[in-house]
Amino acid sequence: MPTDNLTLDLRSYSRSADSHQHDYHQLVLPVSGELEMTVNNTSGLVGSAQASVIAAGHDHAFSAPDDNCFVVADIPDQLAPELEKLPAFIELTPALAQYVSFLHLQLQQQQAGTSQRQMLLLLLQLLQEQYGKAVTPDRRIAAAQSYLDQHFSQPVTIAQLAAIANLSPRHLNTLFRQSLGMTPQQYLLEKRMQQAWQLLSQTALTIQQVAEQVGYQNLSAFSDRFRKHFNHAPSYFRRSGK
Repeated sequence: MPTDNLTLDLRSYSRSADSHQHDYHQLVLPVSGELEMTVNNTSGLVGSAQASVIAAGHDHAFSAPDDNCFVVADIPDQLAPELEKLPAFIELTPALAQYVSFLHLQLQQQQAGTSQRQMLLLLLQLLQEQYGKAVTPDRRIAAAQSYLDQHFSQPVTIAQLAAIANLSPRHLNTLFRQSLGMTPQQYLLEKRMQQAWQLLSQTALTIQQVAEQVGYQNLSAFSDRFRKHFNHAPSYFRRSGK
């Protein structure tokens, strides 16, 4: 699978499959029904609030006893190397479960389209937030990542971040991409967009207030960036979260 070839779709499983593996990561996220799975000799159930993370090269088999529906993401390992460090079965937080519901709606309406990459990166960011300790990179990258997590609402330069990590800007970019599958600038943008989506869908803050809380003083600039990222205006998420 090429580096930029991501897929995000709805799948139903009507049979059992013998053990096999892929050269890409796969996320199986529950919508309805259950899927019995074994991933690298670890057995579990995908359903209700539990999902499965199948790392590239890991053997897995499944059995689907009943009618079911899942959001399935196929992700090149180069884009998200940290997924290999996650457990095979994970509990979904309310925020993750809500986002899976949103993805389900978008796929039903065939609206994921050009924004698939952004939607998947936000999903990966939410997983990172829930399971950060399991996927923590080396301490220099961890320091840079922690700073971005705590100061995403402020202007952050690559030189400033490199000093915090005690690396050259070029070395920081290289190690950050190797550890997290994106540059520091991309991570900062994803963090801002993730926080904006959560605030829009879960709070009563105005769109202007949300923009300010994620580092945008100009509402028009925030709205344009948000629309490019999700293929929807901020007001769409405000309505869908109510």
